[in-house]
Amino acid sequence: MSSRHMAGLRAWLWQRLTALFMGVYLLIFVTMMLYDPPRDFQAWHDTIASPSVALPMMLFFAGLLLHAWVGIRDVIIDYIHSPTLRLFKLSLTALALVACGFWVANILLTVMR
Repeated sequence: MSSRHMAGLRAWLWQRLTALFMGVYLLIFVTMMLYDPPRDFQAWHDTIASPSVALPMMLFFAGLLLHAWVGIRDVIIDYIHSPTLRLFKLSLTALALVACGFWVANILLTVMR
């Protein structure tokens, strides 16, 4: 298999793995919220601050950002043919996703303190 095919297979695999993890996480989280929903802000805070919830939530958002990167990157590569514009769009997308990642990490780490 050529390196282009391997790169495409790797992107496809990341897309599927992150989708699977996010689907399972959402199913568990929604079930947990339906079974025992937090009643006030302090209960929400305590639930999110628990390492058994916060760590999978961090992994969920990391998977979400990776999933978004792979999808948007493939669309940009497929439909923007100018190398300069493609690099600009990819850089802007990467910067936005990294900023979102830092924002989520800041929120979750603040809640966990």
